[in-house]
Parts: sequence; structure tokens; C-alpha cells
Amino acid sequence: MEALLLAAGLGTRLRPLTNDRPKALVELNGHTLLEYAIQNLTRQGITHIVVNVHHFASKMIDYLSSNSWDIPISISNEEDLLLDTGGGLKKAATLFSGTEPILIHNVDILSHIQFSEMLEFHRQSHSIATLAVSERTTSRQLLFDEHQQLVGWYNNASETYLWTEAQKKQESYRQLAFSGIAIIEPKLTQLLPESDHPYPIIPEYLKIASRHKIGCYI
Repeated sequence: MEALLLAAGLGTRLRPLTNDRPKALVELNGHTLLEYAIQNLTRQGITHIVVNVHHFASKMIDYLSSNSWDIPISISNEEDLLLDTGGGLKKAATLFSGTEPILIHNVDILSHIQFSEMLEFHRQSHSIATLAVSERTTSRQLLFDEHQQLVGWYNNASETYLWTEAQKKQESYRQLAFSGIAIIEPKLTQLLPESDHPYPIIPEYLKIASRHKIGCYI
């Protein structure tokens, strides 16, 4: 399995720590978040990592090139235009083999998820995407039906719903919080709009879920 580390964001919620560096290079106990993520992915058998960059892109490129890593690392450069999570995935897709599942992982997430177990669950469910979720309080929730199929998204603050094209609002669904970790099949990237403009991934997941299985790993 290959992996995309989403590391291009502006890190606004970590200011002032990100006033002079990208959030991926913020340190915890003397190690950057990027180092934690790469080591975790490597330890769990990931064969190739793509890192997307934008905010302080040159610092990210210098950091990645000046360190020795145990597996190949490629850079998807969004220095000219920050593409958000959806556009970022579409742009990075050309750097993958196209034959292996892709683990998508936010760089500022620290997790103990066993990716081999999540991958096996993903394969057995025959999903085009599997989203790692948990039962916790958050302002935004993913909504799943009784078959663990993605049907919607809800923003508690604005009381806004987004639904799949085939789904009408219903009373019976489960609200779960997205962890920022997902496994997708390579063919999902072919269903995304072109990366000539920024767009988030969640609305695209909802469009795709009208025709394909997008499940959850709790």
C-alpha cells in the first residue's frame, strides 16, 4: 500500500506555531509531526509516500531532501495554488503506481490504527473507499446507514446537511467523526474533478457514494 500525507495546509489552528513554518514541521518532544507520520507509515509497511506541500513549501522540500528515509518519498508541489484535500489528492494521483490502494493521512494526526487491519477490512468490504471514524464529539459528522454506507455529512454549527445524490434525509443513520485517515482504491482518483482548482474531498466522497461503496472503519 502507498500513502498520501496531506501536509499542504496553512496550519491556522496551530498559530502562532505556524507563523514561520508549515504545520508538518511543528515539533512534539523534539520531533516534527512529519517525522512521526513518516516513521509510523514506514513501520507499518507502506511502500511509497507522497507528501503534498504549499505553506512554506521550500522548507518542506529542504527537510524531506536533507533527511534519509527508509522508503521512497515523492513531493506533490502545490506552491502555486493550494488545492484543498480533493484537488490535492487528484494532483498527487499521478505520482502513485495506480495498482495499489492508497492510504490518505493528515500529517497532524497521531494514531495507533493498525493499517494492515484497516486494509483487510477495506478489501473484505469491497469498498472504493474506507474512512476511519470514531464515536466522539465534533462539530462535523459523517452519516452512515445501517449497512455502514456513507450517506451524508452534517455541520452542527451551521446545521447544514450534505447528502448523497441517491439519499434523502432520513431518521435512521449513525453519526461518526472522521479521523483524517482513509484508504481508497486507485480508481477513485479517476472519478474526481481535475486539479485546476481547489476543492474539498468530502463532497466528492458523497457524490461517489451514490454509485460506489464508501464505508467506515470504526
